[in-house]
Parts: sequence; C-alpha cells; structure tokens
Amino acid sequence: MPSPFLAKPTSIPPPNSAESSSSSDAPNDAVPASSSSSRCSEMWNYLWIPFLISLSKELTSAKAQSTPTILLPTQLAGSDSSQRCTALDPKLNYRPVIGILSHPGDGASGRLSNATGTSYIAASYVKFVESAGARVIPLIYNEPSDVLFQKLNLVNGMLFTGGWAKSGRYYEVAAKIFKMILKKNDAGDHFPLYAICLGFELLTMIISKVYVSTVHAYHYPVTAFQWHLEKNAFEWGLPMIPHSEDAIHVTQHIANFFISEARKSLNRPPIQDVLDNLIYNYSPTFCGKAGKGYDEVYIFKQPSLAHL
Repeated sequence: MPSPFLAKPTSIPPPNSAESSSSSDAPNDAVPASSSSSRCSEMWNYLWIPFLISLSKELTSAKAQSTPTILLPTQLAGSDSSQRCTALDPKLNYRPVIGILSHPGDGASGRLSNATGTSYIAASYVKFVESAGARVIPLIYNEPSDVLFQKLNLVNGMLFTGGWAKSGRYYEVAAKIFKMILKKNDAGDHFPLYAICLGFELLTMIISKVYVSTVHAYHYPVTAFQWHLEKNAFEWGLPMIPHSEDAIHVTQHIANFFISEARKSLNRPPIQDVLDNLIYNYSPTFCGKAGKGYDEVYIFKQPSLAHL
C-alpha cells in the first residue's frame, strides 16, 4: 500500500521545439512561476523518503533499548573475552546416568494399580535428574538381585526417593545398595548418592538415629534431605509446594551439584547396555487429576523370575 506521506511526483512534459524556440528570447535566469512551484513540490515529496527511513531507525533503536536483552556470559560487563568456552575436562564423564530405586506401590494409593509387586518412581525425580544433564536407569527394588546389581554397575550415581516403606525387602535392598556405594568410593570411584525424605530416614536407620533436615558426609559423596527438593519445579498437586523463583533456583542448584558429582564417576559401561535399561523404555502415567500426590509416575510390574 503506498505511503500517505509519499505523493506521486508531478509529471512534467518534455519541452517541444516550438516552446524552446519561443522561450529562447527570455532571460537565462527566468523561470516560469508554475514550473517553479511544481519542482518545489516534487523536491519535498522526495525529501520525505530519507526522513521516514531515519525516523524508522530511531524508533527501532528506542524499542530495542527498552526491551530486556538476553546476553551470553562473555557479553556481560567485565567478562574476559579471551575465555569464550571452558575446555572439557577429559577426566569427567559428560554422559552421566543416575540410578533411581523404585518404591513399593503405585504412587496413587492403589488408584492406578493394585497388582501385587507393583512399584513406581515419581516422574518428578526423573525430571529433576534430567534438568541437570543426566539420564536415568530405574532399579526395580523387587527384581532379582543379580539383575538389580548389574544395573547398579551401569550408573554413575544413585537416588533414593521419598515414600513410606521402612522395612522388608525395600529396606534391605536400599541398605545393600548403600553399602555397595561406600565400597565403590573406597575403591576410588567417585559415586554420589542423593537420599530424599524417606531415603534420608533410611540412611539414618542404617547409620545413626540423629535427626536433621540435610546432611552431607565428610568422606563420601553422600547427601540426604529430609525435605522434597524435586517438588518445587515438577509437582503441582498440593498447594503448600513452593513454586517461587527462589524455590526453583534451590531445586536447580541442588540438581546441578548432584550431577556434577556424578560426572566424576569412573564408571564407563557399554553404551548398548545403558540404552537397554534407560527409563525411556517405560512410559509415565498421569495421575494428577485427583489433585493430590504425584502428577506423573512410572509403574513397574512384578519382575519375572523365570530366568532363575
């Protein structure tokens, strides 16, 4: 659509020979009034073009200055332009995998499955690990011990989730895994453990009876939390869960620390074995419509014992 500011230039017919001859008697500096007015109008019409271009640039610049800009770290004031990218440490594992121990039940008080031997992992724990740059292999607590501990050799760290089971096979398996983690670290493999809520309680039952909200071992990469750090960012069913920016920063900071510890693990299992056991081989089930508990869970049926 033509701009309303740009009028169509006035057409001026070329002078014919007769007009040229008749005007030759006029003084050289004499210009007809009508021709002068037309040329002046034409000149102003063309002057609008650079003016509008300049105005457009000014408006664009002002808008850009008023809009928040996302800057790279190297673009921030005071940054060292010579350090464009941190060199990768060849000693670290940049493809870490975390094992998560499944918990008895379906995570929804039987609404999803009442089958005997069912266990689950809340998807928020998986997302928590993934948010810091790692993948997950589920260790199903009631699968055959040889299978479970083979999976333990495929991961670079472990996570004990929240729940209610404090006795029976679940407690026994958690205790065995914990002791194996200590042996791995004693043997020189930096192998972290995160224990959350029930996981924290299990460690206190195994080690001591002292109650605190957060603990970190002096000589082992073992950290335990009596509170649910993963829910801030990934669970929405309960109104008391904080979702403020500060709460999300806390969750992300703790996740980042966990995975940074897992990258120090010396374990480098076969790639195909890892792929065959990743949690991506399972599908989460949405259970958040009830408005309580977990939003999503991974459910595992009773493992087969046919190979024994």
